[in-house]
Amino acid sequence: MQAPIDVDLQLDAGWIVPIEPDGVLVDHSLLVDGGRIVALAPTADAGRDYSPREHLSLPAHVLLPGLVNAHVHGAMSLLRGIADDVGLQGWLHQHIWPREARFVSPEFVYEGAQLAAYEMLRGGITCCNDMYFFPDATARAYVKSGLRAMMGLPILDFPTPYAANADSYLQAGLAARDAWKHEAGLRFSFAPHAPYTVHDRTWERVVTYARELDLPIQTHLLESADERAESRTRYGTGPLERLHALGVTGPSFIAVHAVHLQPSDIELLAAQGSHVVHCPASNLKLAVGVAPVAALLEAGVNVALGTDGAASNNRLDILAEARLASLIAKTVTQDAAALPATSALRMSTLGGAKALCLDSEVGSLLPGKMADVIAVDLSAPDQLPCYDARSHLVNVVSREQVSDVWIGGTRVVRDRVVTTLDRAELASRARFWQDQLQ
Repeated sequence: MQAPIDVDLQLDAGWIVPIEPDGVLVDHSLLVDGGRIVALAPTADAGRDYSPREHLSLPAHVLLPGLVNAHVHGAMSLLRGIADDVGLQGWLHQHIWPREARFVSPEFVYEGAQLAAYEMLRGGITCCNDMYFFPDATARAYVKSGLRAMMGLPILDFPTPYAANADSYLQAGLAARDAWKHEAGLRFSFAPHAPYTVHDRTWERVVTYARELDLPIQTHLLESADERAESRTRYGTGPLERLHALGVTGPSFIAVHAVHLQPSDIELLAAQGSHVVHCPASNLKLAVGVAPVAALLEAGVNVALGTDGAASNNRLDILAEARLASLIAKTVTQDAAALPATSALRMSTLGGAKALCLDSEVGSLLPGKMADVIAVDLSAPDQLPCYDARSHLVNVVSREQVSDVWIGGTRVVRDRVVTTLDRAELASRARFWQDQLQ
């Protein structure tokens, strides 16, 4: 008889939703060693075949991959609620950009990103795609928290407190990448703000750098209804067609929002193997419209979910985004079968990992992948009965039911308490910034 295999961790659960393959495993265990998933096995077999150094039994919980927030401006958590019930252009020009010009600094970004990391970890988000000024400060905050992240290197053609022009944006971003590129939990991408704020010459330079360094490109695309007409007036073509002509699109291109797509845009994104990040709550709050998610998925485009920043959403909650995305799709298409819970859950996990080019490492519970795992407590009466854990996660559960979180096998949330950040200190600093910003 073979001796049991030594492993670091065994998690027994009432349900496991691995995402790959689709389905629900009942009364199974997840085995972890060296930060990676070793196996998923029936609990009875796991007890015989493995000898864990740590063993946790969660019979009323469901285990699933850590959630991926594929678009966030973490530091903007300090602007949460600063300009509610205002349209996109007024929100940007009258409220957000003026405050950013006055207050954004490395300290602001570091403390705002920690606040975001706390909220995301507490809600089961183990990986995010951040796009904001001073990415070096954001990287420092996320490494402290343990959160896995892709850092978008921001690029604009107008000055901000971070940089004066496109050259200085690129130089500062590349310096941040050089400083943090050996950090295992971080990846990097170029993040030009939008087609309407970045000129052709700058886009061409971004494409050159992205190809040389093998980095993805992400941008806000067609978030508002007037972007297409403005692009045609200035450049003689639509925003996506323009980016495609400049060489931006491809398998490592991430289009954020993508609300006002035409059928030809969807065909182009599908043909290029590009990705879309759907941010339903932010789009609804700013009244910009609804992305054609059902059509994108039908065309074969990978769609992920994002929260956007807390300033335009108020919550960094991917479970809430999944439910909202599913309900919106049903209403828009008038088809109750559109975007079922399984698809929304996949968008929240593996879809986000694919968009960030991280699906070989995270996004599902396949053996060999990093052990980014969350446990969701279904023991309360208002969580019962549970007939299909996948449907439950989208249609019943809220982030408050996330009890424990592991990233690379390290437990960063224990019994609903974030272990890597000081809750009282974060609250104190948030109140300090509130006094400055209001």
